[in-house]
Amino acid sequence: MNIQINGAELFYEIQGTGERTLLMLHGWGCDHSVFQFAAQVFASNMQVVSLDFPGHGSSGEPPSPWSVSDYAEQVYQLLQKLHISNCDVIAHSFGGRVALMLGANHPGVINRLILTGAAGIRRPATPEGKKKSARYQRLKKMVTWLSIIPGFQKVSEKWLEVLRQKFGSRDYLALSPSMRQTFIKVVNEDLTPLLPQIQSPTILIWGEEDEATPLWMGQIMAEKIPDAALIPFEGCGHFAFLQQPDRFIAIAKNFLLGGR
Repeated sequence: MNIQINGAELFYEIQGTGERTLLMLHGWGCDHSVFQFAAQVFASNMQVVSLDFPGHGSSGEPPSPWSVSDYAEQVYQLLQKLHISNCDVIAHSFGGRVALMLGANHPGVINRLILTGAAGIRRPATPEGKKKSARYQRLKKMVTWLSIIPGFQKVSEKWLEVLRQKFGSRDYLALSPSMRQTFIKVVNEDLTPLLPQIQSPTILIWGEEDEATPLWMGQIMAEKIPDAALIPFEGCGHFAFLQQPDRFIAIAKNFLLGGR
């Protein structure tokens, strides 16, 4: 089902019924189907709401570059329209960013929270990263300057795209021009200050070999979220919940349903 909220078309689906609701929030570059195996399990006990974030899956793109707060507000408005005042949440990667923002901005909306490979903590800049960024900005400034010269605008645009291809991340390059601006806003937001505001009991399921959101990020979240526990998955990466699905489901069911 598609709905228009805050200027962006949002796809969502509901499975199962029950007094309690489980909201599932996917990571960047994925869609709601990544959690389909879990949604089918929990739909026998709960109402399960899955969605595609704007710019992903069957949803439209945001009308302008969005921040994490914009995404969280859209999710909150969806819950309001569905008359859901309180829900459990399972969130992966970027979905974790949205869940953290949702929990901080709307206390009481999230009952219990499961974060797996959640993003939201900025990596410290390395000397190599600083040099690369400085070089990109320097070259970008030079190429942009060409655009003010009559007849050189197309040349400037061509070389700007060459720079993006050379210096941009794989996730960034896979996006449309408008979504690239959203991506930049999202990845530059550090949500660490929000962690102490999360009131929900929280389980952090993390791949010990996660390179996208390293284990130390999960350790910081476990330390700063007042009621949180970290469960590392040995030998797993960023998609630990897919690498060990049975273990993930067992932990989630015990945490959310008392093992039922």
